[in-house]
Amino acid sequence: MVREHALYNGKLLLEKEACLPITNREVQFGFSTYESLRVIRSHPVHLEDHLIRLENSCRGIGLAHPFTQEELKAWVYKLIKIDLLEEASVRILLVGGKEPMCFVTASPLLTYPENYYTQGVGAITYEGERLMPSCKTGNLLLNYMALEKARSSGGFEALLVDRKGQVLEGTRSNFFAFRDGKLYTAKDDEVLLGITRERIIQATKILGIEVVYEAPLAKDLHAGLYDELFVSATSMAAMPISTLDGKTFKAPFERTNAIKALVRSWELED
Repeated sequence: MVREHALYNGKLLLEKEACLPITNREVQFGFSTYESLRVIRSHPVHLEDHLIRLENSCRGIGLAHPFTQEELKAWVYKLIKIDLLEEASVRILLVGGKEPMCFVTASPLLTYPENYYTQGVGAITYEGERLMPSCKTGNLLLNYMALEKARSSGGFEALLVDRKGQVLEGTRSNFFAFRDGKLYTAKDDEVLLGITRERIIQATKILGIEVVYEAPLAKDLHAGLYDELFVSATSMAAMPISTLDGKTFKAPFERTNAIKALVRSWELED
């Protein structure tokens, strides 16, 4: 992987030249949307789904721009070709305003040690609700603060708890929990409709797992009423949680890893 270039409104430039204007009002206010996707074997995974969600996010916050899905798709492939990207993470950033800006950049593929999947990762709960949760926007202050608190205690992720005590999602992930053999997750309109979340739901149908669209309560998670928890995202597929606020959930995480295996197997099919 060379990773020397970026695209700005379709124009190829050196990555170090891809800069946001600090005096731009939309930049200052974080009026932007974005998508991050995996590139595997030079193939942008689920690209069309990411572009559809990007369009929906723009529509949700009123971010008008002149770029078509066909153009964005071509720019992603252009960057993959020019920088010989075989495995990478590609980010599409759209900043609104009178002169909308679109940046397409690449970074090393985000991966995790295998023991994260066999032994699970630690997480905390954090009180807070994202603004306009169905949109993937540049408004990430809550996410940043919650994740930094998790990391300061050695945790991998922070799960956001709303005013009703419901655990809705992670700072960079969707959240799922098993109870009595059923898989619980928040309602669609309460969280970001993750690309991987959709594949999780598809996997449950194949595995014969019933999904209940009801966000678990934090107090019930702490009380041990759920016996297997995991988070999902583009980079992690399905990642099991071994501890939540000190509460232990023991391996093996067979159902989570069965779901993960299916999700990963579909990455080169579209």
